[in-house]
Amino acid sequence: MPKLSVVVPLHNVAPYADTTLGSLARNTDTDVEFLLVDDCSTDATPAVIDRWAARLPQARVIRHDTNVGIAAARNSGIEAASGEYLTFLDGDDWYAPGHLAQLLRAAEELDVDFVRNDHVQSTDTTRVIRRAPARIRDEAIDPRAGIAYPDMETMVDYPFVWAGLYHRRLFEDGAMRFDAELRTAEDRLWTWRLHLKARSYAALGLYGIFYRRGVTTSLTQIKDSRQLDFFPAYDTLLRELLEDRDADLLLPKAVRTYCALIAFHGERSTDYESATARRLRLASTGALHRMPQQVLDDTLNTMDTKRSTVLRRLRDKQKAV
Repeated sequence: MPKLSVVVPLHNVAPYADTTLGSLARNTDTDVEFLLVDDCSTDATPAVIDRWAARLPQARVIRHDTNVGIAAARNSGIEAASGEYLTFLDGDDWYAPGHLAQLLRAAEELDVDFVRNDHVQSTDTTRVIRRAPARIRDEAIDPRAGIAYPDMETMVDYPFVWAGLYHRRLFEDGAMRFDAELRTAEDRLWTWRLHLKARSYAALGLYGIFYRRGVTTSLTQIKDSRQLDFFPAYDTLLRELLEDRDADLLLPKAVRTYCALIAFHGERSTDYESATARRLRLASTGALHRMPQQVLDDTLNTMDTKRSTVLRRLRDKQKAV
């Protein structure tokens, strides 16, 4: 059994795959396996994968006959993984040399269910360090402590699943799989579940992973209905939180984040396809009606005037109906 399994889903990332896979070659200084999941690419990505797989004896290639999306591709890698720890790398991002060894060493020393780490955001030639929003670092703590404080950025607002390392026990018996029905926002729901289900975690001051932002292959750049999958993601989260032992404590954070996403997408609705923009308005009204209304009232009373006014108007439309 290797110490670490790295799951790398790739779909039509030929311009970036050499950088991504080449960075794996500079991280073989630990007991690691690389699971390269080709999610039915139609460009030159398969050839790049094959070329690097031949150079990396630690690599295994998994191929999908149809494109099933990043959530299901990650799940394929989880099912095939044999490492004591797992992590993820997107097909257009990359590691600094030796990053995985540092990450693994820290996780073992702290003996926690998972660790999260900082990262470097790369936009063209600009590099910016993005720090995980944790108040306590390099110390084992309760993952639920990384959720609360509705009016603050917390660890559930840092949904970069590739910025971390996760012990195999979290995935046993089919647990901690990504929701394959979600084409976007699957990482947000997964991150919440991680903090709800795990027993211990730590935030680390390591930033050896580079996140390539603004590229055309990124799902953050799409303009169609896939942008709206945050609705089913947060509806699912709210249903699960209503049954949680800490529901009263956690619901305000989830509702506030849901409201912030509705406002965020609403402000950008003119950038979306017209049918998607119409669906966004209708789905926003419905979502506000489904939220726990007292928690929503409290949330709107503490949000800034601009966003709260827009959200109240959307909710009033549902009341009128």
